[in-house]
Amino acid sequence: MADAKSRVAAKEQAPELRVKNFKEVAMGYNEEEAIAEASRCLECKNPRCVAACPVSVKIPQFIKHVKDADFLGAAQVIHEDSSLPAICGRVCPQESQCEGSCIRGIKGQPIAIGKLERFVADWSREKGLIVNKTTVSNNKKVAVVGSGPAGLSCASDLAKFGYNVTVFEALHVPGGVLEYGIPEFRLPKSIVNYEISNLEKMGVVFEPDVVIGRTISVDDLMAKEGYCAVFIGSGAGLPKFMHIAGENLNGVVSANEFLTRVNLMRAFDSDYDTPVYVGKNVVVVGGGNVAMDAARCAVRLGAKVTVVYRRSEKELPARREEVVHAQQEGIAFQYLSNPVQIIGNAKGWVEGIECVKMELVPSKDGGRNSVVEIPNSNFNVSCDMVIMALGTSPNPLISSTTPGLKVEKWGGISLSDPSGETYRKGVFAGGDAVTGAATVILAMSAGRKAAKAIDEYLKGISCN
Repeated sequence: MADAKSRVAAKEQAPELRVKNFKEVAMGYNEEEAIAEASRCLECKNPRCVAACPVSVKIPQFIKHVKDADFLGAAQVIHEDSSLPAICGRVCPQESQCEGSCIRGIKGQPIAIGKLERFVADWSREKGLIVNKTTVSNNKKVAVVGSGPAGLSCASDLAKFGYNVTVFEALHVPGGVLEYGIPEFRLPKSIVNYEISNLEKMGVVFEPDVVIGRTISVDDLMAKEGYCAVFIGSGAGLPKFMHIAGENLNGVVSANEFLTRVNLMRAFDSDYDTPVYVGKNVVVVGGGNVAMDAARCAVRLGAKVTVVYRRSEKELPARREEVVHAQQEGIAFQYLSNPVQIIGNAKGWVEGIECVKMELVPSKDGGRNSVVEIPNSNFNVSCDMVIMALGTSPNPLISSTTPGLKVEKWGGISLSDPSGETYRKGVFAGGDAVTGAATVILAMSAGRKAAKAIDEYLKGISCN
């Protein structure tokens, strides 16, 4: 057996190969590797990893099953708490959650919980196993708005409780941010499609091309269509900009738009007539996971890419794994730099971006360092495309067309209770629509909480 302090390495595509394709970078464990990694688990009596998991997956139990080569048993344990294990195993920030709390990590490397979860989910899919279970229908209808991780998680649990669930999706393909936001090389769309097909087998109905607030209102869903409750998990798809000069130039796009065209419309695939403009020299502004996704997509489409981030490398909010992959793929990073204007040519196209150098100074309250401009430190970066990856906020369409909903100043839907209840009776909400852009697993957690709250709410009423 290998040194118990070191995790079993997972194979990856070589950087020089993967920058030329959109195939998945991480290849995952095989059975032998998964068993070896699972054998490193200490099987703690008071597992801190479970407490750090937003959906409270019984991690030691499923890992014990993997150690014993009982992969079906492992899948059954995971599915008690997670409806999207193949997705979570790939994109969740385990390093700051379950793995970050792993006891094994104190004197070595933590257990590769995410990779083991992915292995179990992939094994189940390859064997064609369905481990989700439902109960007899109670004939009560619940509408779920949005088919991202919050909506899918909520729909899954509601189906298990016996509700007739319909998920309304504004786009033509279900999956939400899993479909349009996360690149194929991190999350293959076949995985998303498989997870959605599992929900369909549980009886969940998906209605694409329905824009709640335009096609039909929340009021009509409840008053005319017979839905007893509505869960709003519409995400945060409204991109933010810096409001600096030059943002209206040709060649300036939001990461949201760029990734949607690449992922959902498959602009990278020559078999699809949905191309996307990509410059030869691209600047991505921002340091989160979305910025890394946009930068890595642009590289694969032939661009030379620089990421401009106003803080230091240590403070990059993106997952460390994604930053390392970006660096391996030749992406440059311009730290402690902040754009002040985008420079255009006579034809109205981007030809550069002007930045100012920044410095970190200790905050007065002892919290996160503040960042301030260094006077007279302006410099230019030559480029012909700028991708703004500064975060997103909830689209106000649903909140503005649903009487009784309250909204926070920044645009998120206000809750009357942490379980997901809003100030409108029978309407619940969760995920990015409430918190702003966050992680897949936190959205899933919100969806699960709301499903439980909806079940409690509907137990005592007749709404048919």
